[in-house]
Amino acid sequence: QVQLVESGGGSVQAGDSLRLSCTISQRTVGSYMSWFRQAPGKDREPLAAISWPGTRTTYAASVKGRFTISRDNTKGTVYLQMNSLKPEDTAIYYCAVNYRTLSLSARDYDFWGQGTQVTVSS
Repeated sequence: QVQLVESGGGSVQAGDSLRLSCTISQRTVGSYMSWFRQAPGKDREPLAAISWPGTRTTYAASVKGRFTISRDNTKGTVYLQMNSLKPEDTAIYYCAVNYRTLSLSARDYDFWGQGTQVTVSS
């Protein structure tokens, strides 16, 4: 069973930056990895995805230019660099993995992490 562990969340002020990390326990080769978030009372929202070994990325329009996804395959880790954070970025952030396609659709992902909380204060 593939396990994903997110880290790096926390409480920050508007305008600050955070870098989230997600480490995969096994089957790094061939993995397509992504980040989603879910705010209270809202649906899960896609943010960004990255192919194996990292040559392609895709972003949701809402975060393009502010967030950057990357990966370090030697560590089995994917990152989400978040800049110019806003209060509306407050949510639980999840990473996910599949072995088929670069996608921003949650239904394409097979394994999910437990999430890490990001809180942005004004």
